[in-house]
Amino acid sequence: MPATESTTVDAGGRELRVTNPGRVIFPATERSAAVSKLDVVEYYLSVEGGIMRALARRPTTLERWPAGVHPGVVLSTRERGGGDAFFQKRVPRGAPDYVETTRITFPSGRHADEIRPTEIAVVGWAAQMGTITFHPWPVRDDDVDHPDELRIDLDPQPGTDFGDAVRVAAEARVLLGDLGYVGFPKTSGGRGIHIYVRIEPRWTFTDVRHAAIAFGRELERRLPGQVTTNWWKEQRGERIFVDYNQNARDRTIASAYSVRPKPGAPVSAPLTWDELPLVAPEDFTVATMPARFAEVGDRHAAIDDVAHSLQPLLDMYERDATEGVSDMPYPPDYPKMPGEPKRVQPSRDRDRPRD
Repeated sequence: MPATESTTVDAGGRELRVTNPGRVIFPATERSAAVSKLDVVEYYLSVEGGIMRALARRPTTLERWPAGVHPGVVLSTRERGGGDAFFQKRVPRGAPDYVETTRITFPSGRHADEIRPTEIAVVGWAAQMGTITFHPWPVRDDDVDHPDELRIDLDPQPGTDFGDAVRVAAEARVLLGDLGYVGFPKTSGGRGIHIYVRIEPRWTFTDVRHAAIAFGRELERRLPGQVTTNWWKEQRGERIFVDYNQNARDRTIASAYSVRPKPGAPVSAPLTWDELPLVAPEDFTVATMPARFAEVGDRHAAIDDVAHSLQPLLDMYERDATEGVSDMPYPPDYPKMPGEPKRVQPSRDRDRPRD
């Protein structure tokens, strides 16, 4: 299909115009065919129930790759701007009138009006605009200061892989059971595993972050030498890092069903606990997920059935604090936070001149 053409697709009863539908977003690999812009749009429409469960009523940052995911295309980050791909926090100009927004506040005190998906046409429109990955906040539009989701991010460090994350996730499942929680795992779309727990929206971002720290520390105690909560990379070793800062304000995780900007167009796949040790991240792609979704539905369909109290984990955090183990560093772009220890890498701290 020539790049200058456009086509129209049905997006939940709305006509959605897709420009340059044949544009290659993901080049072909040895294992996969090329993926076009239209393929990405149609993928999201095919998993409507799942992607909407993940995004509905949540302010959402868009990760846009309008030129596609090709060698040499650079993603702009907080530390390095000027890339061809970028994160869009504010609603783009010219958005259709059915695209609604929610105002969120950053740690700096500034704010933005982010898109809030209310129907699949919003997701399709964002994909037509080059969005590959959706990054929803862990809050709903009626209360943007109290998260309704605890997110456990199991991040393999160099020397570890998905299999190591699966073994840690198995113990995380036991810990969740001990707490009386129901957790919902998914692949990250890479080597990691994400586990979501719905919570009552009664606690602040700081509280939820403390709960994630407590959860990670308990995993460290249960799996010594296999898990770390050390923020500084040089201290993590060959372990699975529990990234507690993914629960800080303005930190987000790629949603369930989101496409990830990696060769082969992998997607973040919701799983059952029993499936987790039987799969590989590369099993789930834009090409394979629609058939799986049609066959088994949304593995996270029950995620909204119950919301848990965060208090057991906050009690664990306070117990650690009484033993002299309290808060941990925030990301470097954050303002200094109350109770936070000094934010200096250990190697640099050793090299600093002393008075």
